[in-house]
Amino acid sequence: MIARAREEGFDVVGVAHPDSIPDAAPHLHKWIAEQRHGDMAWMEIHASRREHPNSLWKGTGSVVMFGLNYGPDRDPRKILEQKLRGAISVYAQGDDYHELIKGKLKRLGQWLAHKAGEELKVFVDTAPLMEKPLAQAAGLGWQGKHTNLVSRERGSWLFLGAMLTALELPPDEAETDRCGSCRACLDVCPTNAFPAPYQLDARRCISYLTIEHKGPIPHEFRKAIGNRIYGCDDCLAVCPWNKFASESREQKLAARDENRAPSLSELAALDDAAFRARFSKSPVKRSGRERFLRNVLIAIGNSESPSLVPDVIARLDDASPLVRGAAVWAASQLMSAEEFAALKKENSLKEKDAAVAAEWQAA
Repeated sequence: MIARAREEGFDVVGVAHPDSIPDAAPHLHKWIAEQRHGDMAWMEIHASRREHPNSLWKGTGSVVMFGLNYGPDRDPRKILEQKLRGAISVYAQGDDYHELIKGKLKRLGQWLAHKAGEELKVFVDTAPLMEKPLAQAAGLGWQGKHTNLVSRERGSWLFLGAMLTALELPPDEAETDRCGSCRACLDVCPTNAFPAPYQLDARRCISYLTIEHKGPIPHEFRKAIGNRIYGCDDCLAVCPWNKFASESREQKLAARDENRAPSLSELAALDDAAFRARFSKSPVKRSGRERFLRNVLIAIGNSESPSLVPDVIARLDDASPLVRGAAVWAASQLMSAEEFAALKKENSLKEKDAAVAAEWQAA
């Protein structure tokens, strides 16, 4: 199977027994009880289905985990220095990995089902499955102090796919934790999203705030977000194990030129049709225009560039209250006190949305 998986482009393959992660479910339930999942309601709704692979598909004899390297060709933190441009997470700069990996797993599954004559199911991270603990049990890597998977050969850059099969395959040896005393990933986080090693409070995580969170970005995190407009790579990129990482060989995951360092000014002008066309087949499209432009306007507010004020003013009349609210904050950051006071007098009284009105009052 390993040879066939490599033909499909997977870099690592490992097998885990369905009972190999007994501690994962209690940790998940504790995390949810502490409300650290934020408004990701689906984590709580489907928590019981994550407890064991058999909860997702009865009759699972083995869990085969696949890893596909998406290593970038440059340090993703360099873009943070370019305040007039937006930083998109490495994983979202190319094609949507969900569709890519799902296709590879389906072809591989068809091959295995034909060879073995047994049923199987394939999943990419939208299913309620504990991929990272299972990947560690299968020997692909270990969950680092930032809670993401780390590989000795690939560093932080592995997409995961899973296959549940009725076959009882010999399990691989689980990988051991190799983080040691290092805490680089914890210390680099701009919003202090790690209350302790191996613990993540999603409510403070920039990836959560810019992708999953549906409302206004809390004021306490806006400056720390900088120019990150979709996700954050800081805790991944700083990991010392990346010295062994290599650039991805999957061309469909290669960064599109327009996603490497997009102009904030150009992005702020996107209407819904232009947004959909611009991010066709991209993970960014999943967030929708409203959340994305919210992020862009927060980045503009952090740009320290008054030249972007016209882009902000243009969004004060946007159809989306979420976008208008972010525009209010951006304007307050870029304009002089006198200029903003005049703008507030002109606009705040006509604002009918309570949340946006509150932005005017707070600014």
